[in-house]
Amino acid sequence: MVELLAKGKRVDGRSQDETRALKIETRLIEKANGSAKVSLGNTQVIAGVKVATGTPFADTPDKGVLMVNAEVLPLASPYAEAGPPDENAIELARVVDRGVRESEMVDLSKLVLIAGKSVYTVFVDVNILNVDGNLFDATSYAVVSALRTAKMPKFEANGEKVTNTGKLVPFPVQKTPVSITMARIGSIIVVDPTAEEEAVMDARITLTTDDEENICAGQKGEAGTFTPAQVMEAAEKAIRKGRELRSVIKEATG
Repeated sequence: MVELLAKGKRVDGRSQDETRALKIETRLIEKANGSAKVSLGNTQVIAGVKVATGTPFADTPDKGVLMVNAEVLPLASPYAEAGPPDENAIELARVVDRGVRESEMVDLSKLVLIAGKSVYTVFVDVNILNVDGNLFDATSYAVVSALRTAKMPKFEANGEKVTNTGKLVPFPVQKTPVSITMARIGSIIVVDPTAEEEAVMDARITLTTDDEENICAGQKGEAGTFTPAQVMEAAEKAIRKGRELRSVIKEATG
């Protein structure tokens, strides 16, 4: 595989900077406030958004609550097991959550009903349906697409009482973050690694950019390292590919 990469080729025929085909379907789960299914090559992920009300976190009394949870279904991979999320699923959820949060995709200040007492609570639950590499990006695209197309119930505060008006309103979405994951195999950095490439990679890096092409979140994985020059190369790829995929996501989600 390393010899093939040195020639600028990959096992599946893509170039080093080429992502697999991205397909986005939205509004699939009737009882969810928003949902999206993403196919990135053969990797498949579905995300659902559920909105309720609750108390804010103590350190952010003036902001709503947004949380991402992820689970790899046993049928998705021969290595997945039933039970509580393992460390990989927990890392996956945290990385995607961080990208959404640090990009300020959702204006959490607009999810406050009674400061310090009652806010909108937004839970995004992700199920991995099939694993064929790069769960980070597929999951991120599903979460972002579900939030972009979600409708939330409109609650109103009257004194200390919060009531549901029965109306649905769009989410206060203000940005579209795009996650780009790359693998270093030898000295070559490839975008959107397959499971086969992940099995032999030396290191992995995930960078998320916002609409202004700022890098707002990152995560390095595996035992290997990246040189400063390789980090700069990865950043350039993340910005350029993020620009391309942001257009795809926006078009698919209206």
